[in-house]
Amino acid sequence: MRIVHTYSHLGGSEILAVRFPEINAEIDAAIAATESNFRTKQSRERSRQHRMLFDPRSMNQRFKQEFEARGFHELRRSVAPNVPGWDTSAMGDGYKQIDFAKERVLVEVQLGKYFAMFYDMAKLEYFYRQDEADVGVEVVPSYRLAAEMSSGVGRGEMLITDIIGLQRQFPTFPVKIILIEPEQMLQERTEEALSQMMPPGFPRSSR
Repeated sequence: MRIVHTYSHLGGSEILAVRFPEINAEIDAAIAATESNFRTKQSRERSRQHRMLFDPRSMNQRFKQEFEARGFHELRRSVAPNVPGWDTSAMGDGYKQIDFAKERVLVEVQLGKYFAMFYDMAKLEYFYRQDEADVGVEVVPSYRLAAEMSSGVGRGEMLITDIIGLQRQFPTFPVKIILIEPEQMLQERTEEALSQMMPPGFPRSSR
């Protein structure tokens, strides 16, 4: 994967660079190492029948391997329901979960629906408020990658736009947002551009 853009909210990028430089480098390395042919999901959508799309499950599995190889671990905490004026004794505990944690840095990789990106912000805020984190990282697809996945996948650019629109009111903790694209996409765009420049009848790549 390639990091194509980053956004620093409330100094998230700067905190990582100054206070956690090794972890910051490990995050970049894990993203860079998550590379394979992920265009393996055949679309069943009527408008894109049989088109091959990028598979989020395969990408998530590879991210998990790369982050865990660098010492990141899942962070999970039980949360007992507590609603004033309402009996929650029979409900059982819920939980809050973060994909990858190392020291006081939390990382979420979100390749799903847009609402899940904002829920990630709420989870990261929770652990920050519980004094278990100093900074968060959200890894999300660029609009170009989202366009090559199933309909409804969130676009990282919209997450950044909405956070800016909230005028620093939410989230209230430092976070670095990273937009990613597979290296394969750059190669495909390069080949397409070169193909369009070739004169008619010129032999084209069979890839």
